[in-house]
Amino acid sequence: MQEDEFQEFLKERYALSAARIHEISAEETVSAPFLDYFRRTAEFLFMMEELKARVEAGRTSMVENGSDCKMPVQKADAFYSEDPQPEGIDKDCGMDTLQQCEEWNGRLYQDILPGNYENSYANPEYAEKMLGEGYGKLLSFLYTELRGMIVYVYERRFEEQVILLELFIEIYNCFENTEETEAPSCRELQQILYWFFSDYSELFVARRVRETVDPSLDFAVRIIMDSDLEDLRYLYQYGEYVTEDERKMAEFMNALPEEEIAAMADTFTEGYRIGFIAGGKDLSRKKTVNIRYHLGFERMIRRAVRNFEKMGLRPIVYRAAVSTLNKKQHQRIGYTGAVPNPQYDYDHRADCAAYLDNKFVERRLGVMRTAYEEYRQLAREHGGPAVVEIFGETPFTPAAGTSAYQLSKRQQKLSNRMDSEAAQITNQYIIGKERSFTIIAFPVPQIGPRFPEIFRETIKVNTLDYALYQRIQQVLIDALNEGEAVHIQGQDGNRTDLTVALLPLADPDTQSIFENCVADVNIPVGEVFTSPKLTGTNGLLHVKQVYLGALNFVDLSVRFTDGMVTEYGCGNFASEEENRRYFFENVMFGHETLPLGEFAIGTNTTAYVMARKYDIAGRLPILIAEKTGPHFAVGDTCYTWQEDTPVYNPDGKEIIARDNEVTLKRKEDPAKAYFGCHTDITIPYEEIGRIEVIRADGSRIPLLENGRFVLPGTEELNVPLEEAAQSDMERR
Repeated sequence: MQEDEFQEFLKERYALSAARIHEISAEETVSAPFLDYFRRTAEFLFMMEELKARVEAGRTSMVENGSDCKMPVQKADAFYSEDPQPEGIDKDCGMDTLQQCEEWNGRLYQDILPGNYENSYANPEYAEKMLGEGYGKLLSFLYTELRGMIVYVYERRFEEQVILLELFIEIYNCFENTEETEAPSCRELQQILYWFFSDYSELFVARRVRETVDPSLDFAVRIIMDSDLEDLRYLYQYGEYVTEDERKMAEFMNALPEEEIAAMADTFTEGYRIGFIAGGKDLSRKKTVNIRYHLGFERMIRRAVRNFEKMGLRPIVYRAAVSTLNKKQHQRIGYTGAVPNPQYDYDHRADCAAYLDNKFVERRLGVMRTAYEEYRQLAREHGGPAVVEIFGETPFTPAAGTSAYQLSKRQQKLSNRMDSEAAQITNQYIIGKERSFTIIAFPVPQIGPRFPEIFRETIKVNTLDYALYQRIQQVLIDALNEGEAVHIQGQDGNRTDLTVALLPLADPDTQSIFENCVADVNIPVGEVFTSPKLTGTNGLLHVKQVYLGALNFVDLSVRFTDGMVTEYGCGNFASEEENRRYFFENVMFGHETLPLGEFAIGTNTTAYVMARKYDIAGRLPILIAEKTGPHFAVGDTCYTWQEDTPVYNPDGKEIIARDNEVTLKRKEDPAKAYFGCHTDITIPYEEIGRIEVIRADGSRIPLLENGRFVLPGTEELNVPLEEAAQSDMERR
């Protein structure tokens, strides 16, 4: 079927589906308790129909080609024009007013906001209470998947809209006339969903592969480069949830002097470029870069796009996935707006349990292979991600529930296998040893009334003296290279007592165990790290409170035996079982055990003092938090997929600790070598009683004592700590 014929066919299917859904709203052929569910879901779909009409009429966008917009389609190189308003564009363009944009955005997401979620069918607890065990899970999952239509309407992805409408109708038909016949079994409904996701994985999964490598999918790029960023209506063109925080962020960015925007963007893009040089990789062979960011940062991102263009790189900007087929639990990978309700995301993190089995895994992986083969050349030209993280959001601890989907043990193993093999496929086409990345973080207004001060302090942290830290960290590395192990002991209620074994050096004159990490791919400066030797790594890691991702962990503890996790827990919930499950799902990611993939000592005491000064230690992203004390990564090493690529410190010595006993298994079976996760757990300086290097003869070299650096040559790291302590005394 030709493309124009296919589009006409889709239009016919859409018209039939829309008409049928309008009939559903007036019918009473479904009995209680299901009638309310289908009517309320149909109301949401009516709203999608109305939204579709507005998008097509140009009411929702200043840069799309709607009937009211006269903007011509831009060629690729036009995105980098210094003029944000190409000639001939009507600024208003028939678009809604700012108030109308806000009202529409609120309507789209109101059902899942915290104040309404308790009585929403998107909430598995409510759905199960109203619809019964089994049915509640399935129909809450269906409604959540239908909510993805918001994105598909904004991006004019017509086929996805059509098939979701048809899925809803198919499920509805199963419940008709249930007063005369039995309601469909949960098994029957599950099978409908199973075959939907199996049959359409070719559409959803293949599209996701293409989004990662194809710069012609430029929906977000056009918003970034063509919008008038002073007109905050641009924030509503994405279809993401927008709050006062995103508006304030955009206003703040608009008010910054151009030199500050340049400093932020230039630090970001230069880190990416240096990452290729430091890794001995050829940037000239790459043509694209994936940019990830949060709404409100568009002014900085626009500058970054132009910087990357000067390097010969076109931007790839894709949205965080909305379909369960492409999500990784509740994590958001890609650009995103505000999270309407983190509990909603958390509740639906394992919805794939509705269809995940061995045949589905094979189907999904097969689609990935086929898609990557189709886009093979684009994949080879892709340079890797450049990420702008945010921090300062209100801390979130999920409520424990019993109605949300959970993966069975068998499904968890399948999920781990699928993730592992998917990573192998990706690495085959976007070759790990040829790509790089960079990542930087900034606060958002939600962090509190001192946001402007914190933002400027963060710029300072992100632009600290590269050479100074490189020199001091080399002193630490020289001492660490003398050891066969490092002993870490906590204080003041921190129960850490852990010995980390180190890979022995064959030639100290040309080799190093630790990497000297300054500000290139991993901004800001401030850590030395290694892949520990697992055999001989034993003891307890404990932190009184730590945020991992967006989740709060209280009284976290992990015990290692020969480098592998053997016990774990936390104190978030009253039940030990619930605490273990929380850790198992969000740190172990379903693996029965994981190795200690990284040991590092953070040296960025300036960031540490900033966190204490503004009382934001618990709200720092791991990117900065890991630099504010020793940290330990559970899972893969920092050199995953690149163990055979030589890496050198600035002093010319090769970092040889790129493998451990687990990653060496890749030579026989990569599935046994990699886990697809890497979770950094940081102990703040104040909880550190002692860190010391243990030499082969048993003698020791103290590095830190009572939260202070004591190794000669590292004393300058204590200056921010002492100044902060003196300031605290004066305030008292």
